[in-house]
Amino acid sequence: MADLNLLNSMAASVAALLKQHQQTVAVAESSCGGLISAALVAVPGASAYYLGGAVVYTGTARQGLLGVADHAMGDMRASTEPYAMMKARTVRESLGTTWGLSETGASGPTGNRYGDSAGHACIAVAGPVERVITLETGDADREANMWVFAKAALDMLEQCVREAN
Repeated sequence: MADLNLLNSMAASVAALLKQHQQTVAVAESSCGGLISAALVAVPGASAYYLGGAVVYTGTARQGLLGVADHAMGDMRASTEPYAMMKARTVRESLGTTWGLSETGASGPTGNRYGDSAGHACIAVAGPVERVITLETGDADREANMWVFAKAALDMLEQCVREAN
């Protein structure tokens, strides 16, 4: 299990950039289970840039926390790049932040009901710069994948903030 110092170090660089540019972020994550938000909040002064987040782990959570009904999904399914981007845009709009960051995937030890293998994640950033990636670790270790996904999400957010500024 990680300690607060490890969480702090994962997000310290992007947190400093967000504070420097007086920008804010909101997070919608699923298979990371709150780890992305925990890393952002572990940095002292997080209230200057972190407005909130949600663990959107199920369709029920998507409807209740993001306000996205089943009919609005169309042919889109979870654990895809379009779904990750929709979550990032929705959480950004809902909280009125500069940036929206999302993650959706299958941390393990098995894949998800859609046929994605353990270690599959889609990560998206919405804001002045938008980006989405698919990550495949090839690993069934649930905790290890959660850490890899969270680190990749924070790194991608940092890249986007740097590019926008």
